[in-house]
Amino acid sequence: MRDLDKALADIVAIRSQIAAGTAFRGYGPATMAATGAVALITAILQFWLLGDPTSEPVGFFLGWLIAAVLSGLIIGIEMRARSRRHHSGLADAMIHQAVEQFLPAGVAGVLLAVVMWKFASETLWLLPGLWQILVSLGIFASVRSLPRTVALAGAWYFVSGFAVVLLASRTHTLSPWTMGLPFVIGQSVMAGILYFASGDNDVED
Repeated sequence: MRDLDKALADIVAIRSQIAAGTAFRGYGPATMAATGAVALITAILQFWLLGDPTSEPVGFFLGWLIAAVLSGLIIGIEMRARSRRHHSGLADAMIHQAVEQFLPAGVAGVLLAVVMWKFASETLWLLPGLWQILVSLGIFASVRSLPRTVALAGAWYFVSGFAVVLLASRTHTLSPWTMGLPFVIGQSVMAGILYFASGDNDVED
């Protein structure tokens, strides 16, 4: 039994090493564009429905939480389907690796929001910019398994995050556009990069 367990462990290790050296093709350009559309729709709805987002932080952040969950579901569903198609037997290992690379940034974003809400609600105006910076770090962590040009999207979120913090520091207010527009542009950049990296035919898969 020990030999069998060791052999199984070795197989898992080998599969993980192969997955680490394989380009991940689970992200599709159409899905990235769709998440950008989700961000744009959320910003427009909040612009119409929230008279003053700063005085209604619950509605503001709840809207973006719903947008994030919806985008995550869209990406997750396609990630699973594309991984099965492109990576076959390595699909589970590739998905696990992709999630593992982005998970720390995602968890940090959630915990940061909770801590700021609970103990420093007067600093919530910082959160949109900080979230964008965390997204950039998640993208940079994923560069090793994606086309290297995705670093451009990471750079965009990094710069936009600090720009949003700088702009918001003047008024300490929340705006749907300082969340929506950076994500629309960032996800569109990601979509374009994945489109040209994978080729036209891959978009249709």
